[in-house]
Amino acid sequence: MTLQTLDGVDFSKMVLSGAHHLTNNAQKIDALNVFPVPDGDTGTNMNLSMTSGSNEVKKLDSNNVAEVTNAFAKGLLMGARGNSGVILSQLFRGFSRGLENKKDATSKDLANAFDNGVKTAYKAVMKPVEGTILTVAKDAAQVAMDTAKTEKDVIALMEKVVKEAKASLKRTPDLLPVLKEVGVVDSGGQGLLTIYEGFLAALKGEELPEQTADEAEMEEMVNAEHHKIAQDFMDTSEIEFGYCTEFMVKFEEDKLNENPFDEQVFRNELSEHGDSLLVVSDDEIVKVHVHAEYPGTVLTLGQRFGSLINMKIENMREQHTAIVGDKEAKPVPKEQAEYGIVTVVMGSGLKTLFESLGASVVIEGGQTMNPSTQDIADAIEEANAKNVIILPNNKNIVMAAEQAAELAEVAAAVVPTKTIPQGISALLAFHPEAELAENSEAMKDASKQVKTGQVTYAVRDTQIDGITIEKGHFMGIADGEIKGSNQDKIETVKQLLNEMITEDDEILTILKGEDATDKEAEEIEKFLEDTYEDIEIEVHDGKQPIYSFIFSVE
Repeated sequence: MTLQTLDGVDFSKMVLSGAHHLTNNAQKIDALNVFPVPDGDTGTNMNLSMTSGSNEVKKLDSNNVAEVTNAFAKGLLMGARGNSGVILSQLFRGFSRGLENKKDATSKDLANAFDNGVKTAYKAVMKPVEGTILTVAKDAAQVAMDTAKTEKDVIALMEKVVKEAKASLKRTPDLLPVLKEVGVVDSGGQGLLTIYEGFLAALKGEELPEQTADEAEMEEMVNAEHHKIAQDFMDTSEIEFGYCTEFMVKFEEDKLNENPFDEQVFRNELSEHGDSLLVVSDDEIVKVHVHAEYPGTVLTLGQRFGSLINMKIENMREQHTAIVGDKEAKPVPKEQAEYGIVTVVMGSGLKTLFESLGASVVIEGGQTMNPSTQDIADAIEEANAKNVIILPNNKNIVMAAEQAAELAEVAAAVVPTKTIPQGISALLAFHPEAELAENSEAMKDASKQVKTGQVTYAVRDTQIDGITIEKGHFMGIADGEIKGSNQDKIETVKQLLNEMITEDDEILTILKGEDATDKEAEEIEKFLEDTYEDIEIEVHDGKQPIYSFIFSVE
């Protein structure tokens, strides 16, 4: 069986097959996380991101490959969760742009799309690390480019892509020493290979297993998130900007010489003419989505930089009336506040704590369930403020937060907090009278002054950084590094705190997890009072899962 060209129907089948295969292997991918803590969620993040993309494809009935890949990329972008999900969205964002205006794709077109995806993803990552999903994508794309020089069969090319992705994945421990030490391959790379395997199965007509109960539940979760519609809460007459307007501008050199393009300036201009604004660009094109009252005006603004392509204008008032009909008008929305702070935490006690410190919107998420770009974008809108500061409080949420900030209609800044203590320190440094940039810098500086300690349990036997860890034993982690392990929780705590506290430290905050007891907290307090008599101690019931105790030392 051979396939000379790939159309939209073929690619739709590939996407659905890839998503299905990823869902069935998400737990396996989660288990590859280097740290043996119960928050290994690369598979979960990629699965939720991929499901969001496949849901957009399901809505289409098109044999145009460009339309399908564009919908897929858009769904991935808005559903991206964690670093792995964001990188995946960027890979297929570039992939989609590589197939722009293609009704069908040849093997050479497909190879170029893979290559363009890699270039886009590398640009999106501040400091690319080899031995990760990026390396697997790059190596597979290079083989695709080499193969396409002589091979016209799309299926044969995809076979080579999968073969090289497998080989590249096996090489990841040679590029990233921590993978070799633990004895695993890169989890993100495994996720990408799983998707590619699903692509190939669809092209070859091979059936994957029927949907499992877990997959159905996961899909239901994502569908629920992406169907939070506002139609029932407003009257048709309240729609201020009535036309959903989407278009792309293909840059032209002569026009750019006359009107140099700046994405942020263009976004600010468009924001004066509508809402629900999305502007993304690269060196060749800019894509715009905006709800505008006068679509011609925004099209004219875009036409200054090049030629208009892929235009779509829909009357939302007619759509709204068709969905729910005219209803009684609701109250006018509240006036925007000057500042809003969006933060992410897991645990009802931590949620209450952050709200008491001034957080406007608290997204309940973090370990095992990273909020998506869309979740954060919704929270920015809910904050209803002219300026919004986002505190991710988890390294795996920073990229999604930055992506949401770029899409925001208001001024938004991410303070890249990676832990709960960093988020608390940053929030305490906020000054409502300061400018956004000033606040952002002050909060970043404050977050760097605190040390974070965490105590959790190991989900498997392993050895890392010369420390032997047994499944079920407790681990003490200081700023991301495992410092020790012991079958006794309190002994683990003591070992960790002895590693963290120095004579210069003055304040220690204890955040008690949902599985920690008051008796354990009292025992830790007594240890601190006996051992570090000059340090001031605060205790809060964070009720966070996974981590029995989180410590903040400053």
